[in-house]
Amino acid sequence: MLLIPALILLSLLAVARLTYPHPEEMNDIPPNLEAKGLTYAFWLYLEGAMFVAIGFADFPFMAYHFEKMCIVSTSMIPIFYAVAMGMSGLGYLLFGRLFDSVGIIILVPLTILYALFATLVFLGGFWEALIGIALWGLGMGVHESLIPASVALIVPVQRLASAYGLFTASYGIFWVLGGLLIGKLYSVSLPLLIAFCLVTEFAALPLFYLVKQQISHNSRI
Repeated sequence: MLLIPALILLSLLAVARLTYPHPEEMNDIPPNLEAKGLTYAFWLYLEGAMFVAIGFADFPFMAYHFEKMCIVSTSMIPIFYAVAMGMSGLGYLLFGRLFDSVGIIILVPLTILYALFATLVFLGGFWEALIGIALWGLGMGVHESLIPASVALIVPVQRLASAYGLFTASYGIFWVLGGLLIGKLYSVSLPLLIAFCLVTEFAALPLFYLVKQQISHNSRI
């Protein structure tokens, strides 16, 4: 069954390759040949993304909590995951349009919104957990679409490859570290776990705002 989406993905990739054999020519902004290294805004943004990643629990861990605390039956856990993925897909469409309209600042209210997942998932009952999972799914939509897309706004074209490589590696490492810390906190105190998730997610907000200011400043120059 997993072969089906894999083949669809490869087919789409082949179509894209045939349709746009030279994607670098699609950019109508001439490269800044004097640009050296990565921008200050990029480092601020990377730090904010690290905070976001470290405080974002993954679904298998939450599914373990649901089953252990008898909040959700085993048969319902795949349904919860389907809800999360549905919300994630909806987030791709809705938030992508908002991102095109208002820019990177949209990450601030969206981060505040989906950060509430931890409180609902780990302290609530069935319906609270369902709402929390839906918010978590929206967060996945933000993580997988807007957060990576924002890198292109703050890095010169000729530095994008190295910027995305560094960004993706750092983001993945901190998500793994966050999973380890959240797992450890789970055995200590649920309120402490929730506080950790909230504090780390909210710590990214001023950094995202500073990046927005930096982009605005550079555009005026």
